[in-house]
Amino acid sequence: MEIKKQHKLAAGVVSDVFPDVTGIVIQMIYFHNAENPILMQRTVNVFPSSYAFFKMDCMIKGCEGGGFDLTSLISKNIKQRKKSFKGEMVCKGENGGKPSAHARISYEINIKYSKKKRSK
Repeated sequence: MEIKKQHKLAAGVVSDVFPDVTGIVIQMIYFHNAENPILMQRTVNVFPSSYAFFKMDCMIKGCEGGGFDLTSLISKNIKQRKKSFKGEMVCKGENGGKPSAHARISYEINIKYSKKKRSK
């Protein structure tokens, strides 16, 4: 847990890293390889005062070294000033000591930007 805290601190806050961003909403549906594949839905609201740390933990018990790092996707889309994007990501962690496609997420990310002042 201490390492995760260090990563958050190193990432900085959204208002410093992405000064034009006023908010980010990350909606995720977690799936796992089982009879009932939907594990849970989760919404994460990111504010300008939030850490610019976008790695979500894997929800599968026993997963080691996995999770879903949305940082590069979010950064890329902010640079392109996109307001919304979606996709899927597979957990690359190990479950029971073996790499496996044990979990994935479907995500939709919405980004709000400050309005730029128009020059006269």
